Amino acid sequence: MKKIIFILLILSQIYPYPLYSQSTPEQKLITVSKKKETVEKLLQWNADVLMERKGKIYILARPKDLNKLQSNHIPYTMEKLPSSTPLGSMSSQNGINGAYHSYSELERDLLTLEEKHPQTVKVFNIGDTLEKRNIYALKISDHVQMDEQEAEVIFLGCHHAREWISVEVPLLLGKHLAENYSTDPQIQEIVNQSEIWIVPLVNPDGLHYSIYFYRYWRKNRRNNEDGTYGVDLNRNYDYKWGFDNKGSSPQSSSNVYRGNSPFSEPETQSIRDLFSIKNFQALISYHSYSQIILYPWGYTTQPSPKDEMMENMAAQMSALMKPVSGRVYRYGQAGASLYLTNGDTTDWALGDHNIPSFTIELPPVDILHGGFFNSEEDIHHIFRENLPAALYLIRWAIQEYSPSSLPPEPSSRNSPLRKERK
Repeated sequence: MKKIIFILLILSQIYPYPLYSQSTPEQKLITVSKKKETVEKLLQWNADVLMERKGKIYILARPKDLNKLQSNHIPYTMEKLPSSTPLGSMSSQNGINGAYHSYSELERDLLTLEEKHPQTVKVFNIGDTLEKRNIYALKISDHVQMDEQEAEVIFLGCHHAREWISVEVPLLLGKHLAENYSTDPQIQEIVNQSEIWIVPLVNPDGLHYSIYFYRYWRKNRRNNEDGTYGVDLNRNYDYKWGFDNKGSSPQSSSNVYRGNSPFSEPETQSIRDLFSIKNFQALISYHSYSQIILYPWGYTTQPSPKDEMMENMAAQMSALMKPVSGRVYRYGQAGASLYLTNGDTTDWALGDHNIPSFTIELPPVDILHGGFFNSEEDIHHIFRENLPAALYLIRWAIQEYSPSSLPPEPSSRNSPLRKERK
């Protein structure tokens, strides 16, 4: 397997008090030389390491990080933050988050989509967060009120709060399918043969905090009862949960804190419970940033039994995406990158459910091109180039679908699919 250079998303120290999203004067962008001993120290310190490029590690540092570097005699260089970071990056026309969706805006748009397209769109509340927000799933199918024996594919967005673009891509996918069903024969064909499930916002509480308090927030809002907050939802799934302390952290102050047990968080429980009553054939989980398609395993550098198949599928998706805007999405096995992950969504989908699963890290390629701060104008461009990959995966699932070994029908009392909305 050809190793890929992957952008680190090992996130910053947790602060129990609000740090307002539009002003973070203490943060400095610095670089240190990429050396094994330096990387190991950064992991131990839970530094907000953003990426590796040309032998340099880029860090969003606070005074305490600079003090640690100095006390350990690790030289660093101050870099200039890109102009697309917090100040001036959002339009005022739609408020603090610009054209990006807040929880309430997403809720409104999902329910409006269901109202306009009742024959093909149905919105479910599949669970509640710690702060009592609904976790919404969008189902799209030709007989949406029925549970048909058809191929089922799932698309997930925003496990990590600061990755705002990861909400928009799956949401726009749902809108595209619903709004073009009656006029586009190709869309009609795939919707008629499948059930497409979209959970655009897995982490509503974290997104709310990222918008209104601290733009770089990553985790959910679990009170860890020790002065820290949050569990990394993408380290909380049970497959290889806590396999080692490199791919996730047992320390609650870490931004890759895995929680005190697998599926300890209501957000990941909601995804687990949805899988328990559906027979998904494939999964995409959207993240940002680095412009790359990743597939299991993430917990090890060793390939999975489906490695060759998933590599071919990732290559197909990348090839379909490039002609749209010219951007190249690299691809490769997640665990063969610069760092490991354990307890994540795609390893769980493959390991526990035996389905091909992909993490698509959306643009840009690095912090120098904007990092987590995609321009509003780029939202639809990023969606358009990801659309062919999503349609490809749905078609693949339809082709590979077999109605055998379906899960048992749930009773209505125990089903996680709840139409009521608080």
